[in-house]
Amino acid sequence: MQQCVGRSVRAPSSRAVAPKVAGARVSRRVCRVYASAVATKTVKIGTRGSPLALAQAYMTRDLLKKNFPELSEEGALEIVIIKTTGDKILNQPLADIGGKGLFTKEIDDALLSGKIDIAVHSMKDVPTYLPDGTILPCNLPREDVRDVFISPVAKDLSELPAGAVVGSASLRRQAQILAKYPHLKVENFRGNVQTRLRKLQEGACSATLLALAGLKRLDMTEHITKTLSIEDMLPAVSQGAIGIACRTDDGASRSLLAALNHEETRIAVVCERAFLAALDGSCRTPIAGYAHKGADGKLHFSGLVATPDGKQMMRVSRVVPFTEADAIKCGEDAGKELKANGPKELFMY
Repeated sequence: MQQCVGRSVRAPSSRAVAPKVAGARVSRRVCRVYASAVATKTVKIGTRGSPLALAQAYMTRDLLKKNFPELSEEGALEIVIIKTTGDKILNQPLADIGGKGLFTKEIDDALLSGKIDIAVHSMKDVPTYLPDGTILPCNLPREDVRDVFISPVAKDLSELPAGAVVGSASLRRQAQILAKYPHLKVENFRGNVQTRLRKLQEGACSATLLALAGLKRLDMTEHITKTLSIEDMLPAVSQGAIGIACRTDDGASRSLLAALNHEETRIAVVCERAFLAALDGSCRTPIAGYAHKGADGKLHFSGLVATPDGKQMMRVSRVVPFTEADAIKCGEDAGKELKANGPKELFMY
């Protein structure tokens, strides 16, 4: 099937890939949408075309059907595959071709032009700014945020010999690997999950690291050698979170998304993105950040910034009340603290 910007692709039946929704429950609150609008207009869901992106789009489709029975009717929902610049250029590091916005620009354009009504994103691909005329009011329940180690030759990073190559396009992972294992090499390793696993089996590298969330959504956890603790590998900002955007003036879509939003995830993501924005980090700066609701009901945040070689690294942590205002201030203050106290070379990349 050819994939092109704006082309409508009928969503598969519910018997197709059926990704699991993370443990937290989606809000049961059903917002009433203008019934006549839903009945006469197909809601178009925009997404990238990778297997993981499609799995996340199908998850969104199924949640819409569950919350709004009228959207189960034939033709009520359509999935539109949009190929982004980041999907087309796979032989260069992201930082060299413009950064993570390359995975969202074409989707944003389709949203603003009306070719799609809502856009499903992996939140870690979404820049800290949104195009004028768009809003991101919805996060689905967050999946496990941890990274996993995958290798056909070792059970852990510590078992890899000097000079062994770990394939990763993530400077965040590279910095944390090299900080602890400076005898290893980290080389650019891009492509979708299936492509990376194939390259690994073909011997392109000795090991790779992937997000556990993606493997769970693709039902591919059998490839995991070891799940890394958050202490050993702090995740990327917004890792494991799915965000759904719509046009600011599209009241019908905003009502649909309000019923799907998982507020605990949204507040955690808001904190992490405020941290990233305060650091003004680029794809050349290794940055990690993770916020979550602790057993005490408060928001717990940990963040770091490093040099790509892992030789310099600064960490920060905060515990604040679990409110949106406190989450934003927490992220901003943590980022400002690192920027004020860290050596300049941390922010020269």
